[in-house]
Amino acid sequence: MPEIIDLSQEIYDGMPVYKVLPQVKIGIHATHEEWEGDENALTKTPSVLKMEMGEHTGTHVDALSHMGIRYAGQSIDTMPLSMFYTEGICLDFRHKELSTMISSAELVASVQNSGLTIKKGDTVLICTDHYSRYYGTEHWINGPGINAEAATWLGERKISAFGVETMSPGVPKVSNKEVHQICGEMGFTHYENMINLDKLLNRGRFRFIALPLKIRGGTGSPVRAVAVFE
Repeated sequence: MPEIIDLSQEIYDGMPVYKVLPQVKIGIHATHEEWEGDENALTKTPSVLKMEMGEHTGTHVDALSHMGIRYAGQSIDTMPLSMFYTEGICLDFRHKELSTMISSAELVASVQNSGLTIKKGDTVLICTDHYSRYYGTEHWINGPGINAEAATWLGERKISAFGVETMSPGVPKVSNKEVHQICGEMGFTHYENMINLDKLLNRGRFRFIALPLKIRGGTGSPVRAVAVFE
């Protein structure tokens, strides 16, 4: 039996979101008691929930259209599903401190230390333990991230995507905007708000699956990201 490791955050009412993105609101739209006509029910058992949230909620993938106006036609529903069903590797950056950047030289060293190689079409996951250490705290917004030349280096490897545990792939107000632009220019994407990446370390290659919703014109989508070890 394959081992499936869940890499996705739980989505819930009031959960942390990036800066000015829409807040997550989840409530009861209808109950079983209402459907059964029980007007005197003492309970409210949800039969349908209603949700209000942005596309970039929880563990999600960015569409290329999110990277800049030049890529407006490349919405999430137009991106090939092969980008979200790949092989993957996970690199160890648990030593990185808050708001520090990861360089291409550090990526090279981590790949060498892992004994793995990056193949065309891979998804490269970057483990910093930021989720387990800081989720829900004042430092959640201050995670480490890659710098611009590291993003370029990843793009030159012809990967499909990379993924991080933090709320942004680069360090906000330092490298984050450039990292997004480079992804658009080089035609690859990234996942944010991942979890359990430490469970992938030192285990070799795996199947990575993180299919987005088919949102017409979407600039991104929540995903249920998993790693599969056969």
